[in-house]
Amino acid sequence: MFKLCRLTYRNLGRNRRRSLLTLAAVALGLALLIVTSGLSQGGLQSALENNIRLETGHVQVCAVSYDADKLSLVEKDLLDDPRGLVTRARSLAGVRVATPVLWASGVLGARAESVTVRVTGIDPLSEAHAPFRQSLVAGEFLAPDDRSGILIGQRMAKSIGLDVGGRASLMVSTADERPDEGIFTVRGLFATGIPYYDDTLVLMPLDKAQAFTRVKERASAILILTRRREEAAAVTAALQAPRLSVLTWRDLNKLMLQSSKMATGFLNLMNLVTLAVVAVGIANTLLMAVLERTREVGVLAAMGMKRRHILAMFLMEAGGLALFGIVLGVLLGGLAVGYFATAGLDIGDATNTATSGVFAYGTTLYARFSPPDVAALSLTGLVIALLASLYPAWLAARVEPAQALHAI
Repeated sequence: MFKLCRLTYRNLGRNRRRSLLTLAAVALGLALLIVTSGLSQGGLQSALENNIRLETGHVQVCAVSYDADKLSLVEKDLLDDPRGLVTRARSLAGVRVATPVLWASGVLGARAESVTVRVTGIDPLSEAHAPFRQSLVAGEFLAPDDRSGILIGQRMAKSIGLDVGGRASLMVSTADERPDEGIFTVRGLFATGIPYYDDTLVLMPLDKAQAFTRVKERASAILILTRRREEAAAVTAALQAPRLSVLTWRDLNKLMLQSSKMATGFLNLMNLVTLAVVAVGIANTLLMAVLERTREVGVLAAMGMKRRHILAMFLMEAGGLALFGIVLGVLLGGLAVGYFATAGLDIGDATNTATSGVFAYGTTLYARFSPPDVAALSLTGLVIALLASLYPAWLAARVEPAQALHAI
């Protein structure tokens, strides 16, 4: 084995330019796959986390008849006793935060501009809405007793010419299905980095939202954050009751999870194709080496080297090229993922336009380094490279000494 290793090392150094080009192809191919995988996984995981913290929570309780797409304010579609449900939820061991919310559709106007919005009544003191407090870029957050203040996205404010302290007209459809209009003052501007929220969301205190929409003390849903995602199922089971729909974050993000699974499957297929192309390059290098060294192989066979040793020698050459390329590729890919994990990749609003309300993508995509994914790509690349090199190695092992010695 030691002699085979020495021969492998010497043979790889014979044509350094060809070996280096093959190694570079392996390294760049693997690095590209690592970056693509990191950006894909980072984007999908970030979108899911954004959906949970800004929209669905880990568990959501609402009336069985409630349709989130219609933002209904009809009595039968709302929760009659949201405060009692919140108290009950908070008593459960796995619950970290539980808070009622009220959702309504409306139109916000200022000067000659107007935009369709989704009005959300919140408890300003609840930790569930900390992401909006943390993303405040101007003004101040809402107070529970504020009767005329709202928060809007910075992007929305620019589009209709509003700023902190500005007054805007807000018209909503009320519980009796009649429009009502009020004048509100912009207390602050937030920038979550997610266009879907920054362009369409209006926040106001829950008490004011209930009075404005005439739903009394009812709420659209109870948002619950658990201490760990895995505890959502137990909390859901404990809160089940007649006329209530209790859903986990998996149920609420089912479309996203299904799309993510499909996207991952497609990405894995493309990874295999790319690795196969790289492996063909290694096989081609090895085949050229076999053709160039036919006489040498014949001499080795004539001196008593067994076919399995010749086969092993060429496979070790392929494995050496693949291993060195994989190490370099992991290094380059890791550095690139590290860069995109901090600086991010600007994707603009195109993705949000196509997936608004389903995938909470921001305008910047951040990569995530996943050691299991990198290990799987590296191992798969090595196996494919060795499989692709079997044919050239087999050809070398089948060389007859007498014929090889007469080859030019």
